[in-house]
Amino acid sequence: MTNGDIFASHMYNEVIRQYDEVAEFINLDPNIKERLKLPQRALTVTFPFRRDEYEEVETVIGYRVQHVLSMGPTKGGIRYAPDVNLGEVTALAILMSWKSAIVGLPYGGAKGGVAIDPRPLSRAEKQRVTRRFTAELLPVIGVDKDIPAPDLGTDEQTMAWIMDTYSNFVGSPQPGIVTGKPASLGGSITRREATGRGAVAIAKAAMDKYNKKYSDSKVVVQGFGNVGRYAALASYEEGAKVIAVNDLKGGVYNEKGLNIPELFKHIAKENTVDGFPGGDPLDSEILELECDVLIPAAVGGVITSSNAQKIKARVIVEGANSPTTLNADKILRDNDILIIPDILANAGGVTGSYFEWVQNTQNYLWKEKELYEKLIDVLTSSFEEIWVIAEKNKCDLRTASLIKGIKRVAAAKLTRGLFP
Repeated sequence: MTNGDIFASHMYNEVIRQYDEVAEFINLDPNIKERLKLPQRALTVTFPFRRDEYEEVETVIGYRVQHVLSMGPTKGGIRYAPDVNLGEVTALAILMSWKSAIVGLPYGGAKGGVAIDPRPLSRAEKQRVTRRFTAELLPVIGVDKDIPAPDLGTDEQTMAWIMDTYSNFVGSPQPGIVTGKPASLGGSITRREATGRGAVAIAKAAMDKYNKKYSDSKVVVQGFGNVGRYAALASYEEGAKVIAVNDLKGGVYNEKGLNIPELFKHIAKENTVDGFPGGDPLDSEILELECDVLIPAAVGGVITSSNAQKIKARVIVEGANSPTTLNADKILRDNDILIIPDILANAGGVTGSYFEWVQNTQNYLWKEKELYEKLIDVLTSSFEEIWVIAEKNKCDLRTASLIKGIKRVAAAKLTRGLFP
């Protein structure tokens, strides 16, 4: 049994395979190479969870993984999903390390999760899960240690419960313990919209390289959670035609472009895009629609070797984490499809979180307009750096992004040295 076997999962294997290829390409120090394959800390917890009926108590499993502690506190989301496992959380923590390094943030990567389906939970049930999970994480989280954020199956309210639970344990208000919380608790609206809007800003910069206007584009958004809906709204505001969107309950299509603000109103009433009168029901696979820009913004592993040949987009902007397998990535590139990788495309989330965290820790307030301008500046500057690296090394944007991220993390490790 090797050291990595306990973290083995499809996503972890994909992340490490990707990492190995780039580490060899840049001739990374072999000692650092092996060290960065494993997280510095990985906490697994089990705790009791009681349904509202009070008839039985379930045992729930949760995780918090901290990949690198050399750069500063660790940062990463907490997800609630039935298939959450240690390997997946570890892979996502590693990606968070590269992502933070790519945009120059003083963070190591972290990720957490609870293996539970949040959809059937009542508000009281979800609150009990969150507060108990937070209590289990007390030894490893902190304003200057590890700062959680929302992810799949969690939201602003989840972060509010984490903040309240942590603050009660330490005896004073600690708004900086989480990011992505409600504005009433020191959260930022910019953070809520940052991932989706940031992805569109980077896509716009990428299309400029080909002398193409984003405003003339047809856009497809797969997944309409926090990332997808604000990517769609930002695209609409840029003048692009968002021709199709979907969620777990269905999809909607309009060749002339969907009215995204009206779609938001529909979702507020129906809690789904399905049935929106401003378009037709989507009766085909959304990923395979002909478009200029495809934004997979749901879950990982949706673009595989089995459907990659059917994708007709010119540009893929990875709003979700790891939506494209490595085999599919090669097929897409062979078909001259530009891929803006997740570690660059969705880095707006952690960048927005950084701004929120700085405001909380310094008790300082920036206006939302100023925050948005800072966000776009960080992301577009990072994209320009990645583009130069890709041209210099004659490689794709994913490889170029990893070159920058891995080199920065490795440099921090080597500079700090070995203890003891």
